[in-house]
Amino acid sequence: MISQSAGRLNIGCAMVMENARALLDSGRSLMAPGEVVFDLSSVEEADSSAVAVMLGWLRHAVLLRSTVCFVGVPAGVLSLAKLYGVAELLPQA
Repeated sequence: MISQSAGRLNIGCAMVMENARALLDSGRSLMAPGEVVFDLSSVEEADSSAVAVMLGWLRHAVLLRSTVCFVGVPAGVLSLAKLYGVAELLPQA
């Protein structure tokens, strides 16, 4: 689901409603203080729950005093974030 390599948390599955809770929890458990980079470049399928999961990771980072950034965000997810007015909340590297 989420693997670690080269200092990144790589999302290796679809970001859809069916596994949103598992993704949120998995990402939270792998986060550590400091900078956390989530790499979504392998995500082939995503729905609006992807935006919610990403925002959830950002909220958790505040508790850890971490910073989060995203790379490889699928165009569809960025489009949804813009539609919802939250794109500026999703920092990209």
